[in-house]
Amino acid sequence: MADSNQIWTIGRILKWTEQYFEQKGVESPRLDAEVLLSHLLDKQRIYLYVHFDEPLQAEELAAYREMVKQRVNHVPVAYIIGEREFMGLTFKVTPDTLVPRPDTEILVQAAVERLKAMPAGEVRFADIGTGTGAVCLSVLNFTPLAKADTVDISPAARAVAEENAAALGLADRIVFHTGDLLAPIKENSYAAILSNPPYIPEADIAGLAPEVRCKEPLTALSGGTDGLDFYRRLCQEAPAMLVDGGFMAFEVGIHQAQDVAALAAANPLIGRTEIIKDYAGIERVVVAWRQAE
Repeated sequence: MADSNQIWTIGRILKWTEQYFEQKGVESPRLDAEVLLSHLLDKQRIYLYVHFDEPLQAEELAAYREMVKQRVNHVPVAYIIGEREFMGLTFKVTPDTLVPRPDTEILVQAAVERLKAMPAGEVRFADIGTGTGAVCLSVLNFTPLAKADTVDISPAARAVAEENAAALGLADRIVFHTGDLLAPIKENSYAAILSNPPYIPEADIAGLAPEVRCKEPLTALSGGTDGLDFYRRLCQEAPAMLVDGGFMAFEVGIHQAQDVAALAAANPLIGRTEIIKDYAGIERVVVAWRQAE
């Protein structure tokens, strides 16, 4: 992009950026180039293909150049554009929150299916470690009779989640809390307690992609020596907060599902557990049910 005398069309700039990203080791060079440019132009990605010969204005080129610089410095695309799609909804994302992952949609789908199967009427669930609010707000969106409490230890993350709740028209069905895991809501009872807690073992942090290791909040990643610290606490404390026949559902990391299911089953209030695989066949979600009296 050095020669400002050349005419930079949409097609040309995308091709140049794709090659540049490839040289710099960006994981999905073409997709990232398109997402950044379509966001800058405030158009759908299909627009780029239909208008590939449309020239870009000087100010558009300058703004795109800055986005490209950030991306090669390992800033995630979601942080550059300030949003990420999840469960068909758009969520504001900042460096104070983890970027919502497609894998986490498995947790949302599991929760929605099981909440809808409960006796008719209002159900209340809790989401622990809410981040952007992607899990709790998506569940609320797909279960119209549900209400939620949500907790995050980070006031900055809570503020992002509150913005997302307002933007999605869900603020009147959710109560936000700041604090450590279940502490702010321990006097309540719920049909379900959901969490996508930090689960990466400390020794594995150094091997994460730079986008994750250097840019996303460490407190939302590290799960202690074996990655199971938060599950131990949740499995000890959460079952007593469930109504009879209620459930807790957790996203887990690779090779953690059996251990987390065993932690849950060790609580005498838990009657059964189930493990749900993601689209790649990886055990991704553990569900544990409180025994009905």
